[in-house]
Amino acid sequence: MTTDNDSRITKSDLELKFQSLQDDLQGRASDKKQSLVAAASIASGVVVLIAYLLGRRGGRKRRSVVEIRR
Repeated sequence: MTTDNDSRITKSDLELKFQSLQDDLQGRASDKKQSLVAAASIASGVVVLIAYLLGRRGGRKRRSVVEIRR
């Protein structure tokens, strides 16, 4: 970084700060992404389960009883 005698901001100072900022943001984004993927997979599993249960219920309501006589 800069010293007390040299108060000018150099290109390397800016690059160092931007790199640290970018690393911090990417770390946070990857943490959020993992949480989001986990939540999305759980939600999709719940949707599939609800669709299955509603389909079974609808099938039971519409099923007919067939008697076979000899």
